[in-house]
Amino acid sequence: MASRQQQPQSWTQDVDCSICLDVFTDPVSLECGHNFCRSCITGCWGQGQRNLCPECRQEFPGRKLTVNRNLASLAEKARKLNLNPGEGGSKLHCEEHQEELKLFCETDKKLICLICRDSREHNSHNFMPIKEAAEIYKDQLTSALASLSEKKLIFLETEMKQRGKISEVQEQSSSLQTHITSEFSKMHQIITEEEQRLLRDLRREEARILDTMEKNLQQIQENLYSIEEELSKLQKQMEQRDRVKFLKEVARLKRRTGEDYCELLLAEDRLSVGRFKGPVQYTAWRELIGAIEPAPANVTLDPCTANPWLILSEDRTSVRDGDLWQPLPATSERFDTWPCVLGSEGFISGRHYWEVDVGIKTWWGLGVARESAERQGRMDATPEAGYWMMWLAPERGYVARTCPVDTLLTLSANPRRVGVFLDYEGGQVSFYNAGNMSHLHTFSHHFTEVIFPIFSPGLTDDGKNSAPLTICEVKGH
Repeated sequence: MASRQQQPQSWTQDVDCSICLDVFTDPVSLECGHNFCRSCITGCWGQGQRNLCPECRQEFPGRKLTVNRNLASLAEKARKLNLNPGEGGSKLHCEEHQEELKLFCETDKKLICLICRDSREHNSHNFMPIKEAAEIYKDQLTSALASLSEKKLIFLETEMKQRGKISEVQEQSSSLQTHITSEFSKMHQIITEEEQRLLRDLRREEARILDTMEKNLQQIQENLYSIEEELSKLQKQMEQRDRVKFLKEVARLKRRTGEDYCELLLAEDRLSVGRFKGPVQYTAWRELIGAIEPAPANVTLDPCTANPWLILSEDRTSVRDGDLWQPLPATSERFDTWPCVLGSEGFISGRHYWEVDVGIKTWWGLGVARESAERQGRMDATPEAGYWMMWLAPERGYVARTCPVDTLLTLSANPRRVGVFLDYEGGQVSFYNAGNMSHLHTFSHHFTEVIFPIFSPGLTDDGKNSAPLTICEVKGH
């Protein structure tokens, strides 16, 4: 009897959908040959999902579904025979007692018969009818399904955002590659033009010198020919036997040989080795630095903005913390609390770069500030307040002032000179170790008003930080 039961079950398993585990409803075939209920496969794919077969994981570019009429016919026969356990037609029996399974043991989470209920194995366990248990767990699965569906939507949205971020990074990388290639192409062009100019000047000087030498050589050859003719005549005169004729010729030849054949000098013009074999690379670098963009800016300090404790050099390129407070006019331009000073020139467009010698100071701050930033009282030197600054502070190390907390910077080496780069239209303020041009930190912001360089030498720190901040001189101009 058991063998006759297994025979219909074997073919009815072939009409079960592997997604819902129930008899096929409106079965469709994928291109890989696997079959599913139409609603199951479309629900599995969902909106924005990849078209993968749940069985073999093959991906399809389109969502081509082919109606499987033969499978639909078999599924209908299975329903009519009422052999599918999910339809409640066949009876399930206990493997141990061969009794019909009528109860669900909540403790062990398994189906049992009436004999199992009274056995020692299930003593003090909780039981309920199969139908009631199915309804309870179906409700739980429905709740879990709703929760998973909600999570699926969240992950779909997160996936979409992540793909957007990936595209954003790829586009940004492509843009930066174009920028780098363009910048180096400009430098290559400058170097190539300088190389061609030097080669052209060398060829011209070579042609000029060789032209003079060739003319001199021709003159020498002409004189040499004349001398050889005279030598020939003298040789013939020496062979003259008539004394009268000999003396006459001697007198004439003395007059001729008295002519100066030594006026021609050896043309010894040389190529200008010093010009063409001198510091060619340095010459090219001077040409290059004069054309690069941004050219290092000649920044000076604005004494009208300096805190009264600060001392500026006469050329306004260095600043240090002083020992005495100076009675300077109290204006809204001046920093009255923080030891800061602005640059004399503000920027409202373009790209700008300057370098500051920080030496071995233990406290300093550098960056830019917008014109309207508050300068009175205790400053909140963050981007939200109009300050984009990097600091070295005692017991804190290197930090970028950000809100709500500062960003701690981990540097491979302590910079002795710091470069500050401002790209106004690009919305970028970056800091570099000017010794090797390694990047330290970058702020991003959309600038809308005048931006000034800002400098703070920090407090003297009991004399350990008395050295000044010095704006580096731009070389090569």
